[in-house]
Amino acid sequence: MSENNGNTALRFDQQVIASWIDPGSRVLDVGCGDGSLLGYLVREKGVRGSGIELDEAAAVRCIAQGLSVVQGNVNEELPHYPDNAFDYVIVSQTLQQVHRPSRMLEHLLRVGRHGIVSFPNFGYWRVRWQAMFGGRAPKTKELPFEWHDTPNIRVLTLEDFRHYAREIPFRIMREAAVTMPCGTLFPRHVTLLPNIRASYGVFMIERPHNHTANDRSIQS
Repeated sequence: MSENNGNTALRFDQQVIASWIDPGSRVLDVGCGDGSLLGYLVREKGVRGSGIELDEAAAVRCIAQGLSVVQGNVNEELPHYPDNAFDYVIVSQTLQQVHRPSRMLEHLLRVGRHGIVSFPNFGYWRVRWQAMFGGRAPKTKELPFEWHDTPNIRVLTLEDFRHYAREIPFRIMREAAVTMPCGTLFPRHVTLLPNIRASYGVFMIERPHNHTANDRSIQS
């Protein structure tokens, strides 16, 4: 199914996420950035949406659009939300930037029925190639930062996340591997060798059936 339903202003991974959200659902966008995905979901899918954003200027831009966004640290704000307050909690391009990802996922799965996590795949062949033959920290369209100013403090691959699911544990309900070799042009799904050929991964996760929202199985 195509994710391009008039939402071309979104990145392709955001289009995938939007296609997984049921209309009218309750959505929390953690690390919502400029609010492009949250705003789309509110306008086009009628979700009851809110967001958390660390960057003050980005949070102000969200609020200026009429979005319900709290400016603050994810791991400080999420504990204040009640259990099962949302149908979906989105963590788009944020997992690799937080200091305590397991604690964030603990609260993500407590406050939401489903979590949707997307992140850049550090197993992508362009990243491997640059590290192996370039002799410097990789810098790609997906990872445009220098080593000294990157917000990415976690380096993980699609396969790392699948192992992480078994260790924590949480259940992976859906996943998509995508690549955007030309930026917004010609994005596509990757089914063959995704850990090497995909530049982004998108996962829908939930608590194991034998865990309740009150369990604290995920350790920091």
